[in-house]
Amino acid sequence: MNMTAAAQYRANQQGSPAEVVEKHGELVRRIAHHLAARLPASVEIDDLVQAGMLGLIEAARNFQSDQGAAFETYASIRIRGAMIDEIRRGDWVPRSVHRRYRDLVAATREVEQRTGQAATAQQVAAELGVSLDEYHAMVENSARGQLVSLDAHMEEHDGEARVAGAGAGPERAFEQAAFRDALAGAIEGLPERERLVLSLYYEQELNLREIGAVLGVSESRVCQIHGQAAVRLRARLADWHRDDGEDDDHHLP
Repeated sequence: MNMTAAAQYRANQQGSPAEVVEKHGELVRRIAHHLAARLPASVEIDDLVQAGMLGLIEAARNFQSDQGAAFETYASIRIRGAMIDEIRRGDWVPRSVHRRYRDLVAATREVEQRTGQAATAQQVAAELGVSLDEYHAMVENSARGQLVSLDAHMEEHDGEARVAGAGAGPERAFEQAAFRDALAGAIEGLPERERLVLSLYYEQELNLREIGAVLGVSESRVCQIHGQAAVRLRARLADWHRDDGEDDDHHLP
């Protein structure tokens, strides 16, 4: 069976594109709403859903049922990746937000290297020479423009490793395993509330409003906490920055 025939056979196993969309469309919509909850209002849900549907159809074409992963697991990774690609192509984040985000990361890294402890909001604000209110506004604005990069970076280093048969060679597999270890260590060292927010968002798949209800704080405050966690992770994972000649704005380290 040649490659084209094999791909067609796997697609047939999941059904026609219309059948795939009908059966798994709700998965696409759920992922779209989960991502959109922490993105600017300028990002349209419909655009994310459309990109996700294309990712779903592509996943159905490429899925190999004999590799041990459930289709929903495999499809979720491809759907999220397609949405992230669509967001990146949109270039909807002002460059000033990217600059502030880099400033936050650099200040956080400087404070933590100097003190050997998790940087507090007050310390980072002082390092930047801004008020605490200005610091929180910077974190929230940057969070809505940059948190998707955390998804993309985790996807790049870890997503394929969670799907058997992704085709990664020994070198890539080693890099993925090393990144997971580094990320786990960095998350373990986060302040408790930041760890909890990441767990509720990524593991329990709650949106920001739902997390706020659990913690008894506003959705805006959850966004700030999530943003602080992302800044801290970037500062602590600096060795993982890709030097590929692309704009630094678009990648976590």
